[in-house]
Amino acid sequence: MAWSIAQVAQMSGVTSRTLRHYDEIGLLPPARVGGNGYRYYEEDQLLRLQQVLVLRELGLGLTEIKEIVERHTDPITALREHHRGLLAERDRLDRVAGMVERTIAELQQNEGKTTMSKISRPENLFEGFNSAQYEADARERWPEQWQRSGQQALLAGRTPRELEQMQREATAGMIRLAEHMLAGTPVDAPQVFAELDVHYRHLSESWTPTAAQYLHLARMQAEEEHFRTNYEQVAEGLAEYMRDAMTAYAHARLT
Repeated sequence: MAWSIAQVAQMSGVTSRTLRHYDEIGLLPPARVGGNGYRYYEEDQLLRLQQVLVLRELGLGLTEIKEIVERHTDPITALREHHRGLLAERDRLDRVAGMVERTIAELQQNEGKTTMSKISRPENLFEGFNSAQYEADARERWPEQWQRSGQQALLAGRTPRELEQMQREATAGMIRLAEHMLAGTPVDAPQVFAELDVHYRHLSESWTPTAAQYLHLARMQAEEEHFRTNYEQVAEGLAEYMRDAMTAYAHARLT
């Protein structure tokens, strides 16, 4: 049995325009194209579309999804792997939900204290977060630079302990920047740039942003919700402070 592109769009919730794009990039070619130019899909294509949507839910980019679905030609094997990924993501979200619940309880218990002393263990604010958010964005927006940097192999080679250490170091840096912000330190002060030296060096261990790319990452701090939320949990206004500091750093040190 075959389904038209309109039928597939209706049953999957994916627009016809997106399905045509998936065909154009070789991610999801139709089973056949009719004499009228319409695309038709069969069961194999529906199963592949399901894989694509599952991997999108896991936050992967289209380039990486294409590599994965082409590597797994057996649908049962592919589904088992995706199922494991979904279970891991469920567990991660459970940890994030638990972290938020603990933060709410601690804020309520310590209500009335100064901003930076409401949380007894600030590193717990980031338990469960994906420590590779910058890298995931870079992979999607600048795939050629990502490939040349060898980023994929480097991330894959990191142990859970190394990823946890990266997370804790990032948290500590955010807390130090919050202290500078609360003290009224200018964003281009030497002590702020010293923190950003560390920030840029950590990024460059796996992917070295150009000045323009670092400026783009700077804007993300205040404009994209998943970054902004992380900073605002540490101190109100920190997302904008980080954006302005990164902008100043890029102009002073990267151009």
